[in-house]
Amino acid sequence: MKTVGILGGMGPEATILLMQKLLAAVPARDDADHLPLIVHQNPQVPSRIAALIEGTGADPGPILARMARDLHIAGAAALAMPCNTAHHYAPAVVAATPLPFLNMLDLTAAALAAQGARRIGMLASPATRLARVFEAPFAARGLIPVTLPDDSALLAIIRAVKAGDTGATLGSRLHAQAHRLINEGADHILVACTELSLMTGHLPEATPWTDSLDCLTSAIADFAQS
Repeated sequence: MKTVGILGGMGPEATILLMQKLLAAVPARDDADHLPLIVHQNPQVPSRIAALIEGTGADPGPILARMARDLHIAGAAALAMPCNTAHHYAPAVVAATPLPFLNMLDLTAAALAAQGARRIGMLASPATRLARVFEAPFAARGLIPVTLPDDSALLAIIRAVKAGDTGATLGSRLHAQAHRLINEGADHILVACTELSLMTGHLPEATPWTDSLDCLTSAIADFAQS
């Protein structure tokens, strides 16, 4: 099998969730049946929120490029990054090595289009919207992002998850945000923040949803076993 290098730590628990999903993706009978990964768990990557929303943070691009080079040297055959917002800096990652980059945004847009989704309710960091990272992948497939007029409450939920809160009260708040997107005309909910991937059990049951982290999981598993 081929080894995939993970640019992780954004946030740390989301990276661990990706690893858990990859463990579950393989019907393994022994250790050697599982997918080989090299995980660069680096919580010291400069804040994407500070850089893109507040305009006060350092540029994460050079650190991400350095991580990509480290993973290449360590033996990775491809790279993946389980953070939607950090894909704003994907060009720096791609330019840093000759390795293929499993782009979570492109993979997610393809999965949404394959399901017949059209108006996509974005459960995402405001930084994702401000950086317009989904604009090109969505436009290429005729997808329309549906965002909230005020996404500050959604950012507060993401910050709470980063601080370790994944409880029922926070889940109710996320459920309410998803319903607001449905009321804005969304026909499909997209979990486009890997912090919120930890909270998918609180999404409304009546509306179809996709988690971008699941799309990346499938691509990593396919590549590793190809």
